[in-house]
Amino acid sequence: MRNPLFLLLSCATLTLTTLPALAEAPKTANGMLVDEAGRTLYTFDKDTVPGKSACEGGCAANWPAAQADSYDKAAGDWSFVTGADGKRQWAYKGHPLYRFAMDKKAGDTNGDGKGGMWHTAKP
Repeated sequence: MRNPLFLLLSCATLTLTTLPALAEAPKTANGMLVDEAGRTLYTFDKDTVPGKSACEGGCAANWPAAQADSYDKAAGDWSFVTGADGKRQWAYKGHPLYRFAMDKKAGDTNGDGKGGMWHTAKP
């Protein structure tokens, strides 16, 4: 018969190794704000109501929110707003942050200047 403590530790180890990796908060790289994968983040000129995103429907399909996980913590210039879907969205200095669907890899900035309303987020 196996030691009960051994079985308990084995189960705990297995549980810990199957937990998902924690995503990182946005950061600064090459003079702009990027997500944990290094993809460019953007601000939207129509976000004029404090604490709320104005990008919904088709806009949100092309400009997905930089969503924050429940365990993320606001600090300094980093905060959260309520996205159009009701979820927490990262904000920098109060401005909601978004990704652009046409950016395919880290460093792409295809959304900068789109419609005269989208801008690469900068510190």
